[in-house]
Amino acid sequence: MRAVVRAPEAEGGGDGAAAARRARFGHLPERVRFEDMVEEQVAPKDPARDAYAAAGSFISSSCLALDLGL
Repeated sequence: MRAVVRAPEAEGGGDGAAAARRARFGHLPERVRFEDMVEEQVAPKDPARDAYAAAGSFISSSCLALDLGL
């Protein structure tokens, strides 16, 4: 046979502390909307993003066959 343990507030003999706990933690907090969690900002313009130097990219991606003149 198993013993059943009951909380005092379940039997009606609860005190003020139990009522205060139920008042504070007895419900779930309100949901936070997605719009309140996200902050949108415009990305700053990066001038280096649009700068393309054909000669510079050729040097940085050279291969051994080109170096040997093949």
